[in-house]
Amino acid sequence: MILLSRRSLLAVAAVVDVAIHARPTPVAAKFLAARHNLPPRHLETVLQQLVRAGILKGVRGPRGGYELARERRRISAGDIVRAAMDEDDDSGLPTPDSLLVDRVIGPTIREASETFLAKLDEITVEDLCRKADAIAVFESPPAAGDFTI
Repeated sequence: MILLSRRSLLAVAAVVDVAIHARPTPVAAKFLAARHNLPPRHLETVLQQLVRAGILKGVRGPRGGYELARERRRISAGDIVRAAMDEDDDSGLPTPDSLLVDRVIGPTIREASETFLAKLDEITVEDLCRKADAIAVFESPPAAGDFTI
């Protein structure tokens, strides 16, 4: 069972993918989406969140795309998940309003969440890239550019 939202899981995957493929040119959203079998429009909102959080940097122009805003070893999985969680929208769901939730369940779940995020803070993008390289997740070399006219 994965405790992360789909958005958080996608955000971590996107950052690691960019870390692996953004050399020498930025990664175009359409190539990133294709590698993860997603429509580009679905991924774009997550990428923009990561730019606003200072994890990715958007590069404009014909060879534009996304690249890391910081070194791989200075970005943790916890940083990425926090950025994705900022936009998780569950506003349509009612919030329980009771002493049980306020004084028992809420604090207990909050403490467990903090422990989970602290563990994710120990994992860097560099660690995830090394694991991906070790098992050859991407068999072919990254695409050099988009030459569509």
